[in-house]
Amino acid sequence: MFTFKAFYNENKNQISFKKTEEELPKLNSKDLLVKIEAVSLNPVDFKVASGLLNKPNDQKTLGWDASGIVVKVGSEVKNFKIGDHVYYAGAIDRPGSNSEYQVVDERIVGQKPKSLTFKEAAALPLTAITAYEALFTQLQISKNISDKPKKVLLVGAAGGVGSIAIQLLKSLTSSIVIATASRKESEDWVKSLGADYVINHNNDFLKELNRIGFQDVDYIFCINGLESHFENMANSIKTFGKIVTIDDPVNPLNMMLLKMKSVSFSWEFMFTHSLYQTEDMISQHKLLNEVSQLVDLNKIKTTIGLDLGIMNEVNLEKSHELLKTQKTIGKIVLGVNE
Repeated sequence: MFTFKAFYNENKNQISFKKTEEELPKLNSKDLLVKIEAVSLNPVDFKVASGLLNKPNDQKTLGWDASGIVVKVGSEVKNFKIGDHVYYAGAIDRPGSNSEYQVVDERIVGQKPKSLTFKEAAALPLTAITAYEALFTQLQISKNISDKPKKVLLVGAAGGVGSIAIQLLKSLTSSIVIATASRKESEDWVKSLGADYVINHNNDFLKELNRIGFQDVDYIFCINGLESHFENMANSIKTFGKIVTIDDPVNPLNMMLLKMKSVSFSWEFMFTHSLYQTEDMISQHKLLNEVSQLVDLNKIKTTIGLDLGIMNEVNLEKSHELLKTQKTIGKIVLGVNE
């Protein structure tokens, strides 16, 4: 019987990990079995581990970003073959990537960028899918670079999602990108990725926008701090503007603040497609392939902020504690077998 190493979240509502041996799971018809080479950590990891976000089942193996090599394919797989190098975020209702092997539906997997190492590639999938869907599906920002420039405000832009959002906007649109940051290192990071302007999210948004010559913005992507920034966003958004968020507010929001301006508000949750097996689930496969091409054309770069070495109990716990601060710059990555 073939077994492999995995790390599971030992105690619900507490960040702790334990190594275990797992049996290879059965593949569904559209599944791939991937030998994982590298993983990346995201806020969803610590939110699930600490009980802030519930998973649809009691699966304890966390991890939603990986790159690796296809070693087995299901009977109806069309887009991949054994030996392909892939990257993906996976599904929240199936065992995660904190392991040596993982089963994942081909419809949410992309071909790994050829120009990147496995670690560099592992930093991208979840944030790329999230940013892409938020900007182009939810906000419906035009990808016609000849269009009149629109102003896009990214609130909390220095993390993994913001780092990709900046690059997608500068690569695929004519947008004026305004990023928020409150520390010098965060400001330098978002500028290096292409942000046109940087404002401090600890200050009044409208005053900060006025300081750089703007009266409002057309779109807002709120990556974190939704509750604390909601009134600021309502004051800064243009009439008939659009706001999207991936944050998890604890308290109700006063949506009436948006009514007089006829502002649209939406949520982005990249696991919706896989969780509900939507008809257009394969859109994430196509999206990841598009991002892969952009990377290989040097239009998007990997967003690694910290490489903690090999995946083990200590480094997983350290990664989660760092993510809890919500002050990480870029992505945290780990190798599986180094």
